[in-house]
Amino acid sequence: MIRKFIAMINGRERPLHDRHFLMLTSLAIIGVAITIIIDIIIGENIVEIAMLSLTAIMSPILTFIFYKADKLKIAAMIFAIFIMYVLLPTVFIFGGGIFGGVPLWLVFGFLYLGLTIAGRTRTVLIVLHALNTIALYIIQYLFPDMIYKHTNDIMYLDSIASVIIVGLLIYVMVLFQNKMFIAENEASEERKHEIEELNRAQNRFFSNMSHEIRTPINTIIGLNEMILREEISDEVAEDARSIQGASNMLLTLINDVLDLSKIESGKMEIVPAVYDVAEMLSDLVNMIWSRAREKGLEFRVDVDPEMPGKLFGDQVRIKQILINLLNNAVKYTEKGSVMLSVQCRAKEGGMVEVTYTVEDTGIGIKKESIPYIFDAFKRVEGSNTHYIEGTGLGLAIVKQLVNFMGGEISVNSIYTKGSAFVVKFDQGVSDDTLIGSVDFEKHRSSRERERYQQSFEAPHAHILIVDDNASNLMVETKLLRSTKVKIDTASGGEEALEKTLKRRYDCIFMDHLMPGMDGIECMIEIRRQNGGLNKTTPTVALTANSGSEMKDAYRKAGFDDFLVKPVIGAQLENMLLKYLPRELITVLDNEADHAAMTSALFRKNRGKIPVIISTDSVCDLSPDITDSLGIPVLPYHVITEGGVFLDGIETDNDGIIHFMENDRKMRPHSDAPGVSDYEKFFAAQLTKAQYVVHITMTDKASDGYKNALNACSVFDNVKVIDSGHLSSGLGLLVLYAHNLAQCDLSLSEIVARTERARDLANTSFIMDTTHYLARSGRLGNRTDVFCTTFMLHPVMVLKKGNMKVGGIIVGSRHNSRMRYIASAFSKRSDIDRSVLYIVHVNSTPAELEEISAEVRKYVDFEKIVYQRASSAISINCGPGTFGLIYMRNERQEN
Repeated sequence: MIRKFIAMINGRERPLHDRHFLMLTSLAIIGVAITIIIDIIIGENIVEIAMLSLTAIMSPILTFIFYKADKLKIAAMIFAIFIMYVLLPTVFIFGGGIFGGVPLWLVFGFLYLGLTIAGRTRTVLIVLHALNTIALYIIQYLFPDMIYKHTNDIMYLDSIASVIIVGLLIYVMVLFQNKMFIAENEASEERKHEIEELNRAQNRFFSNMSHEIRTPINTIIGLNEMILREEISDEVAEDARSIQGASNMLLTLINDVLDLSKIESGKMEIVPAVYDVAEMLSDLVNMIWSRAREKGLEFRVDVDPEMPGKLFGDQVRIKQILINLLNNAVKYTEKGSVMLSVQCRAKEGGMVEVTYTVEDTGIGIKKESIPYIFDAFKRVEGSNTHYIEGTGLGLAIVKQLVNFMGGEISVNSIYTKGSAFVVKFDQGVSDDTLIGSVDFEKHRSSRERERYQQSFEAPHAHILIVDDNASNLMVETKLLRSTKVKIDTASGGEEALEKTLKRRYDCIFMDHLMPGMDGIECMIEIRRQNGGLNKTTPTVALTANSGSEMKDAYRKAGFDDFLVKPVIGAQLENMLLKYLPRELITVLDNEADHAAMTSALFRKNRGKIPVIISTDSVCDLSPDITDSLGIPVLPYHVITEGGVFLDGIETDNDGIIHFMENDRKMRPHSDAPGVSDYEKFFAAQLTKAQYVVHITMTDKASDGYKNALNACSVFDNVKVIDSGHLSSGLGLLVLYAHNLAQCDLSLSEIVARTERARDLANTSFIMDTTHYLARSGRLGNRTDVFCTTFMLHPVMVLKKGNMKVGGIIVGSRHNSRMRYIASAFSKRSDIDRSVLYIVHVNSTPAELEEISAEVRKYVDFEKIVYQRASSAISINCGPGTFGLIYMRNERQEN
């Protein structure tokens, strides 16, 4: 019976409120029963004993009746009123008043009301209970004769018994409350994990779908391009261009689906670059014009002639936004016109505000439907739209991309008359030359008449294409047929290894996802082959996996370059121009000749640079930064029950946190590279530079410095520096040293100034949870439970190379974060405001925006960089952790 009762209280079938009532009422009945026994022993007033006995008998009976009727909320109300306004006043009067044990039971009454009653009723009853308590004290003060008087002995015995009984009841209730809190927290975490796993499954599905669809599209587009290269009739050429347009539209749809999953998972990236406005708009016109013509619509473009000819921004995302808006305009317009208007307004700081307006004379949008048009997979249905195809993703992508890029979007529409979508972006000005008047019709016509122009011939060059899909091999071979390059093909990694042992190739195109041995494994094996002829052959990843994160992955894996399927002939030829030896190429046009000369000179003049700055993967600098600056990074080892993985190459913080959250017993840890790892790394860097300055994490936190120091003893031109920091504190010092190296300073001066700058970096973190510290063995489990129960968030601060607890912040996740930011910038006079790194573990874009907005209330940094922590750092901190890392001004140190 007792076990069933405990299981019922611990079970999650009933609401937490009901379980509180059952638990607290049961404890109160036990307490009352014990009190009755003690009252009989010490000789309390018979009225008090009778009232307590009635309560002890009737309470369990009524609780059982209400429990069976599923009316526990009503039971809680009745019990509360009876106890507070009948039982306790009676016991107060006949139990000695304030000179007995009743005052402690009055305190227990507040706890009972707080835990068993909900909503406004609870507030009302607590106020009434407080007034009732005051009234009882006033009665005893004004009319002491109304209160039954205790003897001195009974007063002490009653008081001490009540202290012990009420104290034990509160103690048991707190234990129960903590258990309920932990259980509910675990349930919440489980639900969170389920949602995250669902999102990951969705993202995997989208990514796999993108890969699977791109492969056949590669065949369609490639063979279609071969048709357009031939001497064909105008009708066949028109059909081929329609196939080309339809294929590109399908690719746009695939990219929309993939981008939606990236945005939702926080992995979307904005990549700004200089772009030609006229060329971008011409591409848009070429894509939309044929669709508008098929429906008999007029397509007009109005561009502000005062607009700069070249801007700085993410051209790809802007085109994606406008393509979706223009496609929708054509789709929902049956007669009339579609118009794209582009206006420009100058702003301060070399910026302009560009306004794109897409107007149509289509069916319009009902007023009540406008709030929902940007929802994913949501289409505004009506009698005029049921026949129109679409996924409902286009406007959702548009809205999220616009927000992600810091722009604005608005819509004006009159139902049955048409719609106008207005998008505004701030863009940098790269060239003040005005765009003037652009003849899009002339440009479109010239593009229609364009034919394939062979860029080069290389009959003595020999390449290898590796792909498990026979159609892809056929298409890529045909696309390069006119270059006269000798082409071997392999349908898998094993066949490729056999061929690379027998022949030296000038370039290798390697598919990534293949059964058995994949492309990365095959490329690595080719580089390791004993007696291999292609250890240094340029290898290009040829893949259906798109995205800048894939580019980073392929670069880290060792590929020289990569192409995303579907590929066109020009891309393949340009890649060969880039990597084939210059002496094998006969260039057939001036642009290709210039490209080939540039690539050849680049390969020829790869001389050693004077000093190279290198570091470890725990520096938490993004691959975009380290790759662009030429900072080599040696990965740490992430060790799990499933094996040893290279940080940032074979695993990332998303992956390792995912496994840790799904396997609570998993206790991963990170290790620094070994001495031999550093020796190989330094040897590789000395092929590029005369000197290497390697900066490691603080030696108080890992063996990286010690191992690197041992490794550099065999090299005369390698210097190792202990940064004294973790994470982006190390990263800031690496960037500082890199800037010094670019100033042509001597090795000794670079080292000396970098070592002086160690004390200028400020590193601190706040942890959302201590679970991961406990799992890594750095914190006791009891301490973890204590911190979780009382919402304690440790703030870790780096001082003299040691990471110490700099403080404890109590409160909710949001409040503790805000207080951490305030304390981090309490002394603002010596802060270098040029850049702040917000290093985080799996924070969402919305959370990062909230953090940066709060930071700017204290310090207006010129640049705020969001940086995901490395796996080696993340496994000790856990999701929700973030740190504020910045430099202090050097002049303040003197």
